[in-house]
Amino acid sequence: MSMTTVGVLRETAGRERRVALTPDGVARLRRTGFRVLVETGAGRSAWFDDDAYAEAGADAGSRQQVYDESDVLLVVRPPEDVAALAAGRVLVGLLDPLGDPALAGRLAAQGVTAISLDLLPRTLSRAQPMDALTSQANVAGYKAALLAAEAYGGFFPMLVTAAGTSRPAQVLVLGAGVAGLQALATARRLGALVTGYDVREAARADIASTGAAVLQLDAETQGSADGYARRLTDEAAAAQLTALTRAVPRFDVVITTAKVPGGRSPLLVPAEALAAMRPGSVVIDLGGNVAGAVADTRTVTDHGVTVIGAPNLASTVPVAASTAYARNVVALVSSLLPEGRLPAGRADEVLDAVLVTHGGDVVHPRLRDHQETR
Repeated sequence: MSMTTVGVLRETAGRERRVALTPDGVARLRRTGFRVLVETGAGRSAWFDDDAYAEAGADAGSRQQVYDESDVLLVVRPPEDVAALAAGRVLVGLLDPLGDPALAGRLAAQGVTAISLDLLPRTLSRAQPMDALTSQANVAGYKAALLAAEAYGGFFPMLVTAAGTSRPAQVLVLGAGVAGLQALATARRLGALVTGYDVREAARADIASTGAAVLQLDAETQGSADGYARRLTDEAAAAQLTALTRAVPRFDVVITTAKVPGGRSPLLVPAEALAAMRPGSVVIDLGGNVAGAVADTRTVTDHGVTVIGAPNLASTVPVAASTAYARNVVALVSSLLPEGRLPAGRADEVLDAVLVTHGGDVVHPRLRDHQETR
């Protein structure tokens, strides 16, 4: 019986610096009996060179070799040339099938088995080592606070000097998921006065646990059995937006992180709120929640507010982000694909949650329903 090959491609998405498997991850997979084939230069943007992969036991090859010889292909984001993947192969990555359901249809037509880590349920303790959304959000929240401090024209901490005392920056973080909580904690470590807000009632205690104040709005809250936010009714969303429009201008820095899985991100900072902020204020938009924000772009409004669209911040911390992501995919492959293919019978709630396509069909319930209504 031939050894199962796990392949690693160089990422092709614009501005993507992460790599799906680090040399440490190679060593882990090799110890469990896999051959690892890495495209030459795959880790270069994340500062992992080809020699490090070779020392960890990986083989090097061209992109076409990786496609031809891999039983399981590891990526961070869907490759532009995914059509080169042959039938019967397994693709593992952050495929965003809810955001791009057409991709699922194409992969099914190719006969590819697709597994998307962004569908992983956070409520299953067994799935936690595979939780790439959490690991990458943690990196993004950390970097958001640093980016805000760099862009802000004042100090984050209060400083007492011979020239006088500078007041600390007032930082508001909207959304208290993993990214938001890390942004709160990092901004507080930098000395800012931090405040958090989340529509979920249960998240209020999480905000307070970071040492931040909790922004109280006269707006509807919600519960969530799985830990994710759900879209508010139109009436509740309008009330929330009105309340945030009044609250946001009190702060020097605003970081937004609120996303709805498989849905459109809520607007939390409208143009009216931006116009009322003080000149020199900074808004970092991780979640797609800010009016006029453009992805991967820094703009300054007519009122002197810096707005930075930053949906892919984890990629700008490539060593830490790649290392965490590699641990997630190694845990997934070791647990769900121990022989490089789906186990017979596959009665596994974690696998069922992340499996997008198999056997020529779109098998994930939410995506299957979308395909059938087209």
